[in-house]
Amino acid sequence: MTDSGKPIAPIGVFDSGFGGLSVLRSLRERLPQYDYLYLGDNARAPYGTRSFETVHRFTLQCVRYLFDHGCPLVILACNTASAKALRNIQQNWLPVSDDPTRRVLGVIRPTAEAVAQTRTNGHIGVFATPGTIASGSYDIEIHHLRPDFKVSGHACPMWVPLVEEGYADSPGADFFVREGVDALMAIDPEIDTVLLACTHYPLLYDKIRAALPGHIRLVPQGQIVADSLADYLHRHPEMETRLTHGASVQFLTTDRAERFDQTAALFMGHKVEATRVEC
Repeated sequence: MTDSGKPIAPIGVFDSGFGGLSVLRSLRERLPQYDYLYLGDNARAPYGTRSFETVHRFTLQCVRYLFDHGCPLVILACNTASAKALRNIQQNWLPVSDDPTRRVLGVIRPTAEAVAQTRTNGHIGVFATPGTIASGSYDIEIHHLRPDFKVSGHACPMWVPLVEEGYADSPGADFFVREGVDALMAIDPEIDTVLLACTHYPLLYDKIRAALPGHIRLVPQGQIVADSLADYLHRHPEMETRLTHGASVQFLTTDRAERFDQTAALFMGHKVEATRVEC
């Protein structure tokens, strides 16, 4: 409850695990006045190699959980969920739900829009999970905005476990980052802009930056998504007025809270205390 006695109406932030915390951190830096409710489906992570049907089912269950706990707006801070579930939820489920005025937003469209507006020679590289690469979502969205761009993607399945197991600063991470960079540049040596299309990857930012040629622009998603949400709320005052402004954050996980707390602190930069829930 708020000080006025009204229920808290937070912005829901969902991810299959920990990666969305990098987005949450950027959201809180850009829009600190709002209440936030983060849900990580760690018990069923990773989503990256799962089928469209499975990702959609899991994502919808978690979105419904966040709606049921007061969120009028949910951000899918997960590229795989955004690629495999967002459109179906927006177009087919929300309109017939109990409250079709609620909203679910993703991270792919705002990121593609930012890339389309950047200064580039038109050769774009994308690092992502196997699921996001296989979906072709970034190719579709970027080409919709800039048909002249060439988009080349490379899946990096080892990068997420390196981050989650605490090896982001290890020599092993150096090896796998270099392997991924070399593979992407071999696809298109003219790439001058690289997108980190997985919310875990900012924790490897320095290593990726060091492995890439110096002239290449490296684009993480957190600030892009935060700026996009600020713009969305400015354009949709009917949603903004539904959100509460208590500057609070609550963390939920479908797995052991103790493990979540330890890894989440790496993303948030401070101590985290989560509650275990079931969706």
